[in-house]
Formats: sequence, C-alpha cells, structure tokens
Amino acid sequence: MASDQTADELRAVEGAGSDSHFKASMRKVALTALAGTSIEWYDFFLYATAAALVFPTAFFPDSSPTVALILSFGTFAFGFIARPVGGILFGHFGDRVGRKKTLVFALILMGVASTLIGLLPTYATIGIAAPIILTVLRFAQGLAIGGQWGGAMLLVTESAPSDKRGYYGAYAQAGAPAGVILANLAFIVISASVSEEFFMSWGWRIPFIASVVLIGISMYIQLHMEDTEAFKELEQAKKHKQAEEAGGQKVVRRSPVLEALIKYPKRIALAAGAFLSIQVTFYILIGFVLAYGGDPQGAAMTRTELLAAILIGSAVQIPLQFWSASYSDRKGRRGIFMLGAFLTGVWAFALFPLIDTGNFWATLLAITGGLTFLGMMYGPQAAFFTELFSTEVRYSGASLGYQIGAIVGGAFAPMIATFFWTEYDVIWVSVYIAFASFLSLLSVQLLTETFQKSLHDTD
Repeated sequence: MASDQTADELRAVEGAGSDSHFKASMRKVALTALAGTSIEWYDFFLYATAAALVFPTAFFPDSSPTVALILSFGTFAFGFIARPVGGILFGHFGDRVGRKKTLVFALILMGVASTLIGLLPTYATIGIAAPIILTVLRFAQGLAIGGQWGGAMLLVTESAPSDKRGYYGAYAQAGAPAGVILANLAFIVISASVSEEFFMSWGWRIPFIASVVLIGISMYIQLHMEDTEAFKELEQAKKHKQAEEAGGQKVVRRSPVLEALIKYPKRIALAAGAFLSIQVTFYILIGFVLAYGGDPQGAAMTRTELLAAILIGSAVQIPLQFWSASYSDRKGRRGIFMLGAFLTGVWAFALFPLIDTGNFWATLLAITGGLTFLGMMYGPQAAFFTELFSTEVRYSGASLGYQIGAIVGGAFAPMIATFFWTEYDVIWVSVYIAFASFLSLLSVQLLTETFQKSLHDTD
C-alpha cells in the first residue's frame, strides 16, 4: 500500500515536472515568435510612416505634394503585391521543409531589405534609380512578410494546447501592434533628438538600419527552436507512405499551394474576405491618418502628436487582442470576430469628426477606438486561420487567405483614402471602412466554427 502511494506520488511529481517543462517551452516559443514578428512588422510599418512623412520629399521631389504622397503610398502598396507571392513561395516550403526553416529565411530577408532601405541614396543623389530601387526593396519586404506570418503563427498555434490556441496565437498577432509601437517610437525619438533638416536627410534612416537585429533573432530561432509536433507527425506519415509505395507505383504529389487551392478554394476566399476590414482600417489608421491629421488646411496636428496617438492606441490594442483570443478559446472564434467587424464599421463614422477637432485627446480616442475594435478580430485570427486547413497544406492555405486579404484590403487603402479625401470628402473614407467591415462580417458568417477542431488532421 505504501509502495503504491509512493508510486502515485512519483507519477504526480513527474507529471507536474513535465507540465512545468511544457509551459516553459511554450513561453519560449511564444515570446520568440513575438520578438520575431514585432521586429518584422516594425520594419514593414517603418515604411508606412516614412511613406507619409519622408518619402514624398526624398524620392519624388519633382511632383506636387499631393501627387508625391500618392506616388509614395504607391510604393508602399507594392509591398502588398509581393505578399501573396511570398505567401505562395514560403507556403510551399513551409509545408514541405518545415515551419521553422521557412520562418528563419523570411526574417533574414526582411532584415536585409530594411537595412538597405536605410542606406539607399535619395532622388537628389542618384535620380530616378532611387525610387526604382526603393520599390524593389519594398517588394522584398512584402515577400518576407508574406512568408513570416504563416511561419510564426503556425510555430505557436501548432505547439499550443488545444484549449489555448487562441491565447498563444495572440503572441504572433501581437507582433503587429508591437511593431507599430516600435516604429512610431523610433520616429518620435529621432524627431525629438535632431533638427528637422537632419531628420529629413539622415535621421529617418536610423530606424531602418537598426533592422539588422532581425538577423540575430533568426539565428536564435534556427539554433534553439524545434519544429512543431503537427509537422513532425506529417513528416512521419510521409515517410511511412513512401515506404509503402517503395514496392509499388509512385504517387505524384502536387505542390502544397495547388493542393490548398484545389481542396479549400472557398475557405481561402472567405478567409481573405474576413481579413478585409482589419487591413483597410489598420492602414488608414497608421498611414493615411498621419497625412490627414497633419494637413495644414485641416486639423494641423504635429507629427509627434499623431505618432504618439497611434503609439498609445497600439499599446491598448495588444491586451485587447489577448483578451479576445482567450475569449475565442472558450466561446468560439466567429462571434468575437464578427462583433469586432461590426464595431469597426460603426466607429468609422466617428473617426474623422474626432480628428477634425485638432485636439490630441479626441484624436487619441478616435485612433484607439479603431485599433481596439480591430483587435477583436486580429487577436483570434491566428488560431481561426490555422484551424481552417489540414496539416499538409496549412501553411499554404492560411498564408494565401491572409495575404490575398492583405493585398485586396491593405495595399491600396491609403491611396484610396487619399483619393476620396482630396477628390470628394473624408466621409467617403468612413464609408469605405464600413463597406470593408460588412464584407468581413459576411465572410465570417459563411465560415464554420473551428475552435474545437484537432490540428493533427491530415489527408
């Protein structure tokens, strides 16, 4: 009897130790994903801020201010054109060679491209070659972000317990608002530390050059992280299948991207539709608002005030994303996602009247409200998109849905908003946001609930 009790106690201790080890391992995976995605998005959003504040003058000086701003936002959009390409390319290798290796390469590509933007001569130095090279480097950034999201998101969600996929997935999602905070903080600090003349000539380059730290993070992931259990199981299943086929006819396997498109065309399209509201609203809030709020004929707020408002709003967005993701673990992904889309569409009509006051606190409320409601969708999104697809095409399927939604929703959002504002009235920008929110609401309504699905399913 005593020996049985001792054995039970030993098993309990071993179980507690194993559980403790698993939690520590999950924390490492989650925090590493957060660090990697934060710096990756920092690089991507640096460009959005610079496109509004610096690039019109530095790379398009011969154009009128409005045309230069539109051209600058055009190069910003070029990064989105590359995102589906990155999703396809990295999705293929992510489903074939693993989540970790693909993520590492995406991080390195982003670090190199962003650092080179910081070193790029302007139009005054090398003429038309400057905006051309800038566009090429922006394309490289788009390729990297197109591949990064799927890798980081799957590394976390496929490793997490089934009842906490939303919560742990929110670590990868938190990289976006954290990246906005880092990017805006970098510009605020540089702006406050140097003269306007130095900022426009060299100061803006410093945050881009600092992106070299991404290469160090990618090396850490390569050396200290393992791939997910779901992918390892898939690899074992493939080896078993190959052994069975060794004596018979070889089966020709399609690319994971083609496989995903053939198996899940509707889910990919609806996932893209679900992402529209997030993308349209987000890039209007962090990009277009800088130009609109700083317009001398309008609110005429300072660059520092606008950047600070976006920074604070992004800081509020992060805990809201974790809350909504945790809620989705208990009650489901669709309900909280749809509520966020509805509130985002309604808030669009309060956004610009608040900014038009020229008051910092009203503007802070406008931006924070938009980012908060958007976070109700973005928080559970990693788990939601992960659960839509089977393991062998999950990287490809989730990345395609995400990146198609990104290019349709986010690529041209600042340009379209600028056009509506300058040619008609800013109320049409609100209508634009509300219409995107309606499409997202409809798309999620047409998707099935996923939060109780197993991630170990393969075909």
